[in-house]
Amino acid sequence: MDIRITPGPLEGTVTPPPSKSIAHRAILAAALTNGTSTIQNVALSQDIEATLRCISALGGAWEREGDTLYVSGVWHREWDTAALPHLDCGESGSTLRFLIPLALTLNNGGVFTGRGRLMERPQQPYFDIFDEKGISYEQKDGVLTIRGEWNAGEYRLPGNVSSQFVTGLLYALPLMEWESRIVLTSPLESKGYVDMTLDVLKDFGITIENQNYERFLVPGDQWCTARDYTIEADWSQAAFWMAAGSLGIPVEVTGLNDRSIQGDRVIDEHFASFAWGTGRRVEIDVSDCPDLLPPLAVMAAFHDGTTRLTNAARLRLKESDRLATVTKMLTALGGQVEEGPDWLAIPGTRFLKGGTVDGANDHRIVMAAAIAATRCTGPVTILGAEAVNKSYPNFWEEYRRLGGIFDVL
Repeated sequence: MDIRITPGPLEGTVTPPPSKSIAHRAILAAALTNGTSTIQNVALSQDIEATLRCISALGGAWEREGDTLYVSGVWHREWDTAALPHLDCGESGSTLRFLIPLALTLNNGGVFTGRGRLMERPQQPYFDIFDEKGISYEQKDGVLTIRGEWNAGEYRLPGNVSSQFVTGLLYALPLMEWESRIVLTSPLESKGYVDMTLDVLKDFGITIENQNYERFLVPGDQWCTARDYTIEADWSQAAFWMAAGSLGIPVEVTGLNDRSIQGDRVIDEHFASFAWGTGRRVEIDVSDCPDLLPPLAVMAAFHDGTTRLTNAARLRLKESDRLATVTKMLTALGGQVEEGPDWLAIPGTRFLKGGTVDGANDHRIVMAAAIAATRCTGPVTILGAEAVNKSYPNFWEEYRRLGGIFDVL
């Protein structure tokens, strides 16, 4: 779906969708119980649907009523370790990396598939562990097959590739018979996402000792306890509407938890940096909040100074190469961007001219372009605008409700 936006202001109040990151984690925890959990305020984005497909493949079950999920765990399933489950992860990196260790723990392996760039995203931290533990794996023609048995022990991996690998182990290792240790061989980035994992697991009854984000001690023989759980609103999606606010557009974001453990809550702190008339240089390290780079780049494009977004190399391995696609997006609209290996430098201006943006099958690029369009002097065409379905299915409905004008081409 391609759309053409007629630039104009947005106005009104918007509540972001439920947190996709927390929903992934709560659904997985609920699947590791001997009962049924009620998870409220869940938005069925494509990524969440991928996680639900995978827990079903592993023996869990779920039902939906409105925005409520009833998730039954795998505890009493009949184990068939001879047949490897097929796990279709869609385009969800979280689903793939969270489920790889769980498939090994529950079923001695699995066959993983995906779409888009998902199966090109690096899994080397897991592969290094598999080599050490004697786990068989093969990645060929977009299919990853893993088979083997592993046990409690020490698991070493880097912390600067993706926190998703740490989360995957934090879900799998409590199920082992004995205590295990996760040892990070480099400093952990995106600590907020690991905090989120630990918080959800704690709520579901799992005990893990965090030793200064360098080691995690994981007692064994722990399964989650079924419970009721409510998903809070998503700060990473709120960031796009807050970017609009930084442009002087009267959009009020409501329903957020100001004490949320979500790492992307830092957008609230960055918001004040982009006031027109300050003229100051802004530098933001996004190593702990990589998903915020697209809305931060839009804020920067209209700030009367140069903004540097740094420590962003991992963004090259998302749904698109986000350093390249953010650069192309702003350039296509008439802005200026200098792109480095792990940074962007963006000199701001009051307005952009408009143009055609390739959404690059990336939900965050599409939403960033839609917000940037509000301050363009000419129409903005976005190719592949349906990419928002990955995380925010009703984004365009909300955009129109707030006064956004666009046509589907």
